[in-house]
Amino acid sequence: MKKRVKKIVLRTKKQVFGDMLGNNSSLYHGEGFEFSELREYIYGDDIRKIDWKTTAKLGKPHVKVYREERELNVVVSTMLNGSTYFGTVRQKNDYMAELVAILGFSAVRNKDLFTYINFADKLYHHSRASKKLFAVNKETEHAFEFDPLGKEGDFRGWSDTLYQRVRKKSLLFLISDFVGDIDLRLLSRKHDVFALVVRDRFEENPSELGYLRLIDTENGFGYEGDINSSVIKSYQKALKENDHRLYKQFRENGIRHVKLFTDEDPMIKIMQRMR
Repeated sequence: MKKRVKKIVLRTKKQVFGDMLGNNSSLYHGEGFEFSELREYIYGDDIRKIDWKTTAKLGKPHVKVYREERELNVVVSTMLNGSTYFGTVRQKNDYMAELVAILGFSAVRNKDLFTYINFADKLYHHSRASKKLFAVNKETEHAFEFDPLGKEGDFRGWSDTLYQRVRKKSLLFLISDFVGDIDLRLLSRKHDVFALVVRDRFEENPSELGYLRLIDTENGFGYEGDINSSVIKSYQKALKENDHRLYKQFRENGIRHVKLFTDEDPMIKIMQRMR
C-alpha cells in the first residue's frame, strides 16, 4: 500500500474506531429488530408493543411480534469518471476514495457486510461482501489507485448495473459529482439509497481565467477561448439546472443525500446527515 493511501486509511480508521463517534457503535442506526407478525395479547406482554389500531378493529388486544434483524448489507459504489479528476484543494477522486474508507470501516465496526463497486464508462470492480478490515483497506486502495482520466460517466449503465447486481436489499451509498442525467427511481424502490455529492468549491463558483486552452478529462477534447463572465454565467446556469433536477428526484424518491466539498472533513457532515 502506497504511503499516501496508508495515511488516509490510518486516519479514517482512527476516526471511525476512535472517540469521535462517542458511544455510538457506527454511522448506521436501527432498532436491531424487524416486524414479524401480530398475535393476541398474552398476560405479561410488553404493553408498549400493543397495536392499538388492530386492537380497536378486532375488539381484542393484539401485540406486534418482532424478530432480530440480520446484519445490514452495506454497498458503496463510486462513479469515478473523468470529471472527478479535478480539485483545487484535493482532487475529487481522492476525496471519494476517502469516503469509501469511512463508509467501509463504519460497516465493519457495526459487524455489517461491506461491498464496494466501482463504475465509470463501464463496471471496473465489484468486490465480495466482507466484514474484514483487510477488505476495506484493499477496496480503499483500489479507489485511490483507479485512474479516471479518459472515462466518460455512463450514469444509466451505473444505475442498471447496480439494479441487476445488487440483488439483496441494501443500504446503497452512491458517491459521485452527479453532473449528468441520472435516474435513480428503480434503485430507490429496491434499496435504501444515500447519495454523496462531491464537489469542489471552484467548480460551483469559478473565477474569470482569461484566454486559455482546456482539456475535457472525460473525452480528451480541447477547448480554447476566453473564460470570461459571460461564459461563467452560462456554465453556472447549466450546473444549477442540473442540480435542480437532481435534488427534485432525490426528494420525490426519498433518497437521502449530502453535499461534500473537497476542502472539508467529511466525517462529521456524514454523521450528522445519517442521523
